[in-house]
Amino acid sequence: RLFVGTWNVGGKSPHDGLNLKDWLRSPSPSDVYVLGFQEIVPLNAGNVLGPEDSGPATKWLSLIRQALTNLSGAAGDDGSKNPTKPRYRLMVSKQMVGIFLCVWVRADLNEHISNLKVSCVGRGIMGYLGNKKEGDEVRRNSDVCEILKKTRFNNHSYGDSLSPETILDHDNIVWLGDLNYRLATTHVETCELLERNDWEALLEKDQWQLKLEQKAGRIFSGWEEGSIHFAPTYKYLIDSDYYVAQACKSKDKLRIPAWCDRILWKGEALKQQWYIRGESKFSDHRPVSSSFVVNVRAKESNVKKKLVKSSSSCRKPSSRFCPTKSSPSTILPGVAKIQAEELLVIPATAGPRLSFCRPVH
Repeated sequence: RLFVGTWNVGGKSPHDGLNLKDWLRSPSPSDVYVLGFQEIVPLNAGNVLGPEDSGPATKWLSLIRQALTNLSGAAGDDGSKNPTKPRYRLMVSKQMVGIFLCVWVRADLNEHISNLKVSCVGRGIMGYLGNKKEGDEVRRNSDVCEILKKTRFNNHSYGDSLSPETILDHDNIVWLGDLNYRLATTHVETCELLERNDWEALLEKDQWQLKLEQKAGRIFSGWEEGSIHFAPTYKYLIDSDYYVAQACKSKDKLRIPAWCDRILWKGEALKQQWYIRGESKFSDHRPVSSSFVVNVRAKESNVKKKLVKSSSSCRKPSSRFCPTKSSPSTILPGVAKIQAEELLVIPATAGPRLSFCRPVH
């Protein structure tokens, strides 16, 4: 099981008491957590041109570690209660000014993860400052094309073939972040639809959902996104449930609400289970998360070990993964579950290649 989350935190450094439980919630703990942040530092000249400020990233990692430990019941690798031995390990993290990505893996799966690589492509002014102009979807589409074209991973021998060199060379890809697509509608019409909670009508105005560029074959051709059944994630008043558009009378500061924060994917091995937003009021964006079941192939030696373990486990009537006994389906309230059954995923060094992409906008 793969958990993917994205959150634009508006240049604010987290405080020690910030609770991430709402964002990281799921019916059961996942095997892998991929968490992406935008604007973990203010996007000013000092942060762009000066030395990188890693302080906020360190705080976020500490909060994530604490949250994941609590999700897993503070259990050690052997199942014993041991708060000093977290169940999840940080596999890789990377900061690029305000962009921050980290990947956490269940500790007992650590040995099966290999060939981790990171590649950065800067976009915007000077390759760092973002393109935030409302209505400038052409520039954002151009950024996507440049990221796909310029991202390179050093390849090496990977079984009988070479490891993937580009993003699209991977079998399965997840694209997450503040994509900054807006609503092609007026302020008045948007407010009316917001009052009625008519997300379906609003989505008809969404630049991504319109898929004009996608249909023309110019951007995100072949990519998928789950159905959206939640309110626009931007732009809120801080510590409030009200959008800026509902409270601001100045046209200069007006921001029409939109689903800026998105999670897309490409690949047959990825099966989305749910797609939701969190309700933390820490930022002017609401966090977004999604869960996937990923089918991967294991090396023969690992398969034998797992088969022996599974065979032994299935002798116990309470075994969760015993194929002769079905488990009740558990879902989040109000969330449509796309895949009903729960699969046992065996991560390994062989099998489909997986790539996580964070756009720099």
